[in-house]
Amino acid sequence: MAVFTSVSLDDLGPWMTQFPLGKALAIKGIASGIENSNFFIRTDAGEYVLTIFENLSFEQLPFYLKLMRHLADRGVLVPAPIANAQGELVASLHGKPAAIVSKLEGSSQMSPQPAHCAEVGAMLARMHLAGQDFPLHQPNLRALDWWQATTPVVLPFLSGSNQQLLRDEMQYQQAFAAGPEYAAFARGPVHADLFRNNVMFDGDRLTGFFDFYFAGCDTWLFDVAVTVNDWCIDVSSGALDLARVEAMLLAYHTVRPFTGAERSGWQAMLRAAALRFWLSRLYDYHLPRDAEMLTPHDPGHFERILRLRVSLPAPALPGN
Repeated sequence: MAVFTSVSLDDLGPWMTQFPLGKALAIKGIASGIENSNFFIRTDAGEYVLTIFENLSFEQLPFYLKLMRHLADRGVLVPAPIANAQGELVASLHGKPAAIVSKLEGSSQMSPQPAHCAEVGAMLARMHLAGQDFPLHQPNLRALDWWQATTPVVLPFLSGSNQQLLRDEMQYQQAFAAGPEYAAFARGPVHADLFRNNVMFDGDRLTGFFDFYFAGCDTWLFDVAVTVNDWCIDVSSGALDLARVEAMLLAYHTVRPFTGAERSGWQAMLRAAALRFWLSRLYDYHLPRDAEMLTPHDPGHFERILRLRVSLPAPALPGN
């Protein structure tokens, strides 16, 4: 992610002595994203990822890290957090919470084909099922409550037409969230940010999901919608690519069948997923934070996606 907190090899060396990974040999900042400071590190024991958390607290982090361990123990391909000598997954670095996780092999697939989308859909369904018995609970911190708090902050920066779009969509989502269809959706831990750059492939083989630091408990269908809105679109227009959509949804459905309520509410969730990322990009664009390596994403991308999801019928979910 963007580097907000600098860490040198000299900083890293003494701090690493608490982990069973040997001597720190190299460190390199990862210049993508906008939430945490991430680094590739190399030690006597191999390659890992160091994350310094810029917004999450020491109290919040056990949910994310223990969820990753829970999923890994059940065969879901995710990075494994490394405990220190005291058995803790979180340790203070430069006064901020930090963690080390194993580095996944492969690279991000930024031009996915239907076969890649099918791999992602099947693994996402397995992840949802594997999280059912996870004992900790934390809400999705970027769900409706956050949308309601953020909307009045970003509205003054928008054009008249975009103000109207945001107000209308917030009214729609608030009404939908209060209805019986939404109440019937299956729920549990979700990734909530499963974009192309948060999945690794080695060729056509999926090697893992990572960056769980937006995870929380929410509807599984919202997680599917977030994923479809990134993996299954024409990037220039935001339009859905039906071949990729069908591949992802069928692969998911084969592992964890969609319900009738989910089929009825699918378009609403595609809209919700677009709204969530339009709002966060508006906030980051108009109220930027200082960072050593930071490139805010274009809010217009998810504005276009939201307008399309509102105006066009959603492809049907598999099932009866």
